[in-house]
Parts: sequence; C-alpha cells; structure tokens
Amino acid sequence: MNNFKAFRLDQQGKKIVAQFTTMKIEDLTAGDVVIKVAHSTINYKDALAATGAGRILRKFPLNGGIDLAGTVVSSEDEQFSEGDVVLVNGCGLSETLDGGYAEYARVPAEAVVPIPANITTAQAMQIGTAGYTAALAIHRMEQNGQLPEHGPIVVTGATGGVGSLAIDMLAARGYEAIAFTGKNDQIDYLRAIGASDVLLRDKTDFGSRPMENPLWAGAIDNLGGDTLAWLIRTMGYGGNIASIGLAQSHALDTTVMPFILRAVCLLGINSVETPRDVRLKVWQRIGGDLWPQHLDNIASRSIAFDALPDAFQAFVDGTVTGRTVVIF
Repeated sequence: MNNFKAFRLDQQGKKIVAQFTTMKIEDLTAGDVVIKVAHSTINYKDALAATGAGRILRKFPLNGGIDLAGTVVSSEDEQFSEGDVVLVNGCGLSETLDGGYAEYARVPAEAVVPIPANITTAQAMQIGTAGYTAALAIHRMEQNGQLPEHGPIVVTGATGGVGSLAIDMLAARGYEAIAFTGKNDQIDYLRAIGASDVLLRDKTDFGSRPMENPLWAGAIDNLGGDTLAWLIRTMGYGGNIASIGLAQSHALDTTVMPFILRAVCLLGINSVETPRDVRLKVWQRIGGDLWPQHLDNIASRSIAFDALPDAFQAFVDGTVTGRTVVIF
C-alpha cells in the first residue's frame, strides 16, 4: 500500500502542532483491521485537540479525528472481510489510537461497527459520535424507565451536534423535546428539527433553592456546571438526567435533596468506552427507531479533507450549529 495523507497532532514543548503529513500503514498504531476512510467529521473534542484548547490526546503524535467511516481493506479478524462497510467512533481514536483524519486507519477489531444496511458512510458521519452519544443517552434513559408519557425532556446545548440530534431523535420517538440554548437567533432552526419549545438562557430564572418547582421528566445535558445544577433542582419525580458534556464547567454544586426526595437519577454517558454489545445495539437503533428525521438539516455542511486546518476554531468559539462532515 502506497504512502497516504494524514492530519497529525504532535506536542512541541507546551504547544500543539497540527499539520498534514505522509504516512505508511505500518506507521499507524496497532490494530486488526485496515480501513480506507471515506468520511469523517468534526466534533468539539476534535477542535479542542487540534487547537490545543483542551487536553484530549493521551500520547503523541497521533492522527486526529474521533470518527471515521469507510471500507475494510484487510482484516486479521474473521468478523470482517475486505469490502465491508464499517464505522468507528470513540474507542480511543485520537486519544490513544491514530484517528480518522487520514486516508487509511488501522484499528482493533472490537472497535469496528458494521454500518447498518440503510445507512451510507456519509450519513454515518453526519451522525457520528455526536448522534451516537445522543442515542446512547436516550437508550440509557429508557433502560431506566423513561417513557414519552412521563413528560417533557429538556436538552441543553441544543444547537450543537449532540443537542440537535438528541432533539430530533427524541421527537421521532414521541417525546416532547424542549431546547435550551443561549443562541437567540436559532429558534427557528430548533423548532424545525423537532423542538416543541425553546428556552433562552438569558430569559431563564435558575432559582437558588435546593429544590425548585418540578419542570421536566428528563434531561440531556451537554453543559455541566450551573446548568446541570439547575436541572437537578427542577427535575420531576423519578426523572433521568443524562450527563454528556461539560461545555460550561466540570464543577457541580448541588445537594442530595433532589435525589432522595424526588428520586432523580443522574446517568453518566461515556461514548468512548461503551461495551461492544451496547455499541452495536445503539447503532442498530440509530438505523431504526432512533433514526433522525432531519439529518440533512442538522448536518448540512461538508468540507474537503484538505480544508480541515481552518475549520476548528469556530467549534472552539461555539459559533457552529449542527454537524460538519469531512470528505476524503
């Protein structure tokens, strides 16, 4: 196999250097399956890694990109054969393993997921880790008894990839999805993808009591910090909160009162280390009852692989709505 192009991240002193380079398959981190990458995507985590705004990589150097979709070129594992159409999301990509920002990837077989027959590689990356994380949150909430008839589910960070796809999937499942956002100019977008109502952050009374009036039957939270504390205080009896991100803060100032008096459940969602059987089940659900109905609206942007370096800062700045697919 000839040389191929990769977008590689390295650390020089305290500075992250991200640039294109040329590699061979044998230069990649170890794995059983070699994949020719057709599509990848940009997540907030990818932008933090590439700009150095957050510590994502646990070793250097590595190819960036926590997502990839493409075709198997060779496999040492009998589960996969040449020509199989597959995806990888999380599983250590761009943390401990070379990621999806390369024309070829080599990954452990347990990380590889067959793409459901009704999903293309481009659609798989329109969904990507963001959509997988949203679906995993809904899956975990429903395992814990969540039902549409229990009442509204509020989604914070609603205009981001996870938030947008969570709203779409919830609405498709029959839930009343409430969008919570600081972007006053995105109300029409949020309603178009399935939000039954939109709450604006600058017009919300967060209160300060250990428990406020119950407002929600559940929540999917991308923010952490004061917003998550507010969700806990305003959750109804037996409500599930799926904690996905910390875009606002990693800190959490709360009390045990909502947990013991309202039986509130706080569910941690880790999309990287999901057991394989759960990962396969969730991707099957994405191809079925959790299929997003407004995918082309949420993930309307695509960029060429060569355009990656100029794309990350907007994600760090929080000015991006929805999803961006990278085309090889």
